[in-house]
Amino acid sequence: MIGKLLTELRNKRGLTQDQIADALEVKRPRYNSWENDIAKPDIQMLKKIAAFHNVTPDYLLSFETNNISPSWATPKDRRDFKKMLEDDGDLMFDGVPIDKEDRKRVMDVLTGLFWEAKHMNKRKNKPSSTYDTKK
Repeated sequence: MIGKLLTELRNKRGLTQDQIADALEVKRPRYNSWENDIAKPDIQMLKKIAAFHNVTPDYLLSFETNNISPSWATPKDRRDFKKMLEDDGDLMFDGVPIDKEDRKRVMDVLTGLFWEAKHMNKRKNKPSSTYDTKK
């Protein structure tokens, strides 16, 4: 969840919620709702938050996607996903190794694709319920 990251970034800079809210031109309760995962900032605000903390919006979003898994994921699904992420083989594009930042972006996309494929596979293999209407 993004709230934990926002809190960490704020604390690293030694700022209060009021100070960050002022810098982002929002009221403190709104900012507080983001830190407490009650609400999420829209994309424009996400860009503003990223610029304020000198990080990318991708960084803010990847923190969220890398720390949660879908509610339907089984323990085996989570192990499969962890194994995929821990594969430290060189990631290349067109024969050229991808640097650390680009690898992170690729892994973020793969994260989304992995969970989408798992979900689609589970729905496809789910037995359809048939009702015997003749008795």
